[in-house]
Amino acid sequence: MTTAPARTAARPGHSTIKPSRNARSRERALAWARRAPLLPALIFLIIVTQLPFVVTLIISFMNWNSLRPDQTGFAGFSNYIEVLTNADLRQAIFTTILLTVSVVFASLLIGLGLALLLDKKFIGRGLARTLLIAPFLVVPVAAALIWKHALLNPTYGLINGVLTWVWSLFGSDAPPQPDLLSQAPLMAVIASLVWQWTPFMMLILLAGLQSRPMDTIEAAQMDGATPWIIFRHLTLPHLRQYLELGGLLGAIYIVQNFDAVFTLTSGGLGTANLPYAIYQTFYFANEYGLASAAGVVVVIGTIIVATFALRTVFSLFKKEAAR
Repeated sequence: MTTAPARTAARPGHSTIKPSRNARSRERALAWARRAPLLPALIFLIIVTQLPFVVTLIISFMNWNSLRPDQTGFAGFSNYIEVLTNADLRQAIFTTILLTVSVVFASLLIGLGLALLLDKKFIGRGLARTLLIAPFLVVPVAAALIWKHALLNPTYGLINGVLTWVWSLFGSDAPPQPDLLSQAPLMAVIASLVWQWTPFMMLILLAGLQSRPMDTIEAAQMDGATPWIIFRHLTLPHLRQYLELGGLLGAIYIVQNFDAVFTLTSGGLGTANLPYAIYQTFYFANEYGLASAAGVVVVIGTIIVATFALRTVFSLFKKEAAR
């Protein structure tokens, strides 16, 4: 009597068929085939960004001054300690924080007002949007030169020209000729950056306004809610993530700003931020190790801000996908 071969019962949810070695090899080959077009870009990105950063990180732990090459050696954390204790570099860090916070806050506030205006329907809205976006499309150095010569020049600048015209309306022969680049240099730098970054904030907030649930707003209007109540309790909470995103992305770029400070004031009169201080330390003091340590501090700060920005972006994507 022959016994039938016993069959192994498959557990629910588990397949008894294992993929063969050839099938796994084909899957890996297909996965690499999908990734292969991205490899040149990835290799280029590593060579251009990551390798220089690794070299900068190594130099930041060295005592390296090109004027004293015989004294080059390992310095440990002394460069980082000097970045945080040196009076000039500490002032540059404070100026960087003040500049970034002021520009981001003012750009968000003005951008919110402009976004609320452009969200309304009126004749010429497309032209108004184009004109308001234009400052963000200007090359940063060109924008700083516009402010330095066309707007803030005490002799022929537009601001002093307007003051002279207003002064002449009152019959005075001695109009004021303020030199804002000398009397309020940091405010001049802040004004030029706000002018350039407000359109960026406006675009982000305008996108947020156009993604509002209009049925909720219409229901609030039918219930007799005033525009201020709708803005305070419906629009502003909806825009919270867009405000965070605009602020974080703006901070990432503005904390690294070099063009406006270099072009408008050349870092003088207390306007030198940390990127400009790194430039001075590297090219004028020839302190390669100290400049590299300050650069690493800027990169670490930028990465921290970028982390929060990415979290905000992902939360916005999840919110849009859940609709």
